[in-house]
Amino acid sequence: MDTENPSAPSCAESRTAAKKHPNRGSGGGLVHEHIRHTSRFTVVGNDLAQHPDLSGLAIGIGTHIQSLPAGAKVDIRTLSKRVKEGRTRTAAALRELETAGYLRRERVRLPDGRVITRTVFCNQPGQRGRTAAPPEAARPKAPQPRRKPARKALPPVPRPSVPAAVLLQKATELLAGLRLHDSRLLLSACDTAHLAPGVAAWLERDVSPGAVRHALLNDLPPEGPRRPAALLAHRLAAQLPPPPPFRAPAPPPLAPAKVQNCDGCDRGFRSPAPGLCLECRTDALEAA
Repeated sequence: MDTENPSAPSCAESRTAAKKHPNRGSGGGLVHEHIRHTSRFTVVGNDLAQHPDLSGLAIGIGTHIQSLPAGAKVDIRTLSKRVKEGRTRTAAALRELETAGYLRRERVRLPDGRVITRTVFCNQPGQRGRTAAPPEAARPKAPQPRRKPARKALPPVPRPSVPAAVLLQKATELLAGLRLHDSRLLLSACDTAHLAPGVAAWLERDVSPGAVRHALLNDLPPEGPRRPAALLAHRLAAQLPPPPPFRAPAPPPLAPAKVQNCDGCDRGFRSPAPGLCLECRTDALEAA
């Protein structure tokens, strides 16, 4: 059976019956002249086209939106230019469609964090159907950030009890010179700054620069360290020597005695107090 078309007459009328129709012959009433669409057409339900509560502008905008492809712009500015109406009336018509259930606005968060407003038009309010996705060209594409390889943090290194600038400078020079002994130990400025306090802690414990260098270079992997700075940081922490044994500070040197003039021969001699020189004292003892 063919699908019933409510807009077409149910059956053909006789010529006599047509003459008896009150509107026939006088030019009144609606007459459809149907030409079948084969392209560029949209099916619009009578519930929208003949909606009893929607204004003509709302019905027209609803019909226009339903005819647009997915991804088209349906903001107030674009629609007001299309329907030749002001933005206030256009916005009011959209609110009518929204109240009647034909239109809904959804806020969607994109993968890049941006939030957009997506307008969904439902040709049969109250029934959720399949939402047509916008075409690839109309979809907002989130920028794909370039992934950087994660850099693992270096192991912590010991710290000197007194971070003297001279000690840190010696430690920096020692680390910068490691590449002269092994080219695989070429360190960046950032890695050198991280390792310098660890070397300073060794130097502070009376370890000579040569001994520190030997501890860092000794028994390296034959194929070379995969992360030279991480290996050096591990060695500085794991092989840290103990503090040196306590040594009492040496007493300050005695100040030399002043030069005095001998009271007997007037020759100069060193003595904490004035008097006779050694020779005059000896002569005085012999004379007595």
